[in-house]
Amino acid sequence: MEAKPLLHAISTGKQSIDRLVDTARGIHPFVQAIHIREHDKSAREVYKIGKRLLTGGVPPGKIIINNRVDAAIALGVKGVQLGFHSLPVEVVKSVFPSLSVGKSVHSFQEAMQAEKEGADYILYGHVFPTNSKDGIAPKGMEELQKVTYHLNIPVIAIGGIKQKNVVKTMDTKVTGIAVLSGIFNAVDPIRAAKDYADILVNGDDFTNEEGL
Repeated sequence: MEAKPLLHAISTGKQSIDRLVDTARGIHPFVQAIHIREHDKSAREVYKIGKRLLTGGVPPGKIIINNRVDAAIALGVKGVQLGFHSLPVEVVKSVFPSLSVGKSVHSFQEAMQAEKEGADYILYGHVFPTNSKDGIAPKGMEELQKVTYHLNIPVIAIGGIKQKNVVKTMDTKVTGIAVLSGIFNAVDPIRAAKDYADILVNGDDFTNEEGL
């Protein structure tokens, strides 16, 4: 049986903690992972956010902490998402073997290196134009397909993924998609998460009332 496509929801770092927590609690039934991506917050603040998610009913197996390995271990959540300036993948894997370790990459070479280092999966992008990467050319479908063809670990596409281009993205044989503003900044985040999830499962390419 073919594995179910994965939907990762990633916080934007621009919302209040209350809004972030309320959104995460509402969307978790429709996603496989929720990333706490709050680069401007301290380890203490990230820990408090994670604790509120756990006490609010978000399963620990769905929570991923960006960069803060200490907070992830203290919370007992699924894993961490590492970037260019984070600890090396192989170090985190060797010291904390219980953690699922993802790596954010932006080129074919970085993707291959992440697999070599032992990453459990990668986030690859940005795939489509996005306001958060204004002026930087997107990777596009051809490069994404090249990555998925050569890697043996799961590839999660990220960057400018809207409901109208989910099907095209999944045609590259990625394992899943990651969405930031399309969920966390939506007028109705729960509806948005459900719509993304429905498209991933049913392959329905559509535009909802928010034009996503």
